Amino acid sequence: MHTTRRILQVVTNVDAYESDPKHATGLWLSELTHSYEVFEQAGFEQIIVSPRGGKSPLEPRSLKFPNLDASAKAWLNDPTRMALLEHTKNPDEVDAADVDAIFFTGGHAVMYDFPGSEGLQQLTRDIYEQGGVVAAVCHGYCGLLETTLSDGTPLVKDRSITGFSWREEVLAGVAKLVPYNVEQRMKDLGANYSKGLVPFASYTQVDGRLVTGQNPGSAKATAKKTLEVLHTLTTTSPNR
Repeated sequence: MHTTRRILQVVTNVDAYESDPKHATGLWLSELTHSYEVFEQAGFEQIIVSPRGGKSPLEPRSLKFPNLDASAKAWLNDPTRMALLEHTKNPDEVDAADVDAIFFTGGHAVMYDFPGSEGLQQLTRDIYEQGGVVAAVCHGYCGLLETTLSDGTPLVKDRSITGFSWREEVLAGVAKLVPYNVEQRMKDLGANYSKGLVPFASYTQVDGRLVTGQNPGSAKATAKKTLEVLHTLTTTSPNR
């Protein structure tokens, strides 16, 4: 087994809503920066990957008050960190055998390019079936919609998960822009979806090696829960 502790961070390549190309979207920056800091402080190497590789655009709304917090602002002001989002890896450039966990970030853009990415689906399946952790925050769980296990079973079937809720889509004013209701799609797949009582407040779910967070405010907690699961795996199976 590999000895380097490594986590894949998944980001989008999409920069606009298909229903209204004039309406920009992209990566919700703080979801990456909050989780990145948690994993970095824990000593993990991180690789940023996207469905097509190359540039990951930023969601404009994530760059405005109050969403642009100190963590996101520090990333924006760091040319080295920003360069990571200009040159993300393609899934084909990553070996799942070298990875401990995959973490799907969000932003409405991922609704378009995460589900159809066979490369991401293969990485997710391989990481999970080799005993790794699959995690997603906010719209990142769109990346799990079409992911199946080797026996054809949807990864999320009968699993407790969360992610950006339809109520939050409505409150965010984008319900008429988004291409589908991901909360409902998860339920249709047989997932046991739940959400927090207060919209936009931190809320997470852990079901074995599947970790999910509801919204941007859940990114740090989702990353910490991911580390807890990884720690449990390490202590029960030291050779991982």
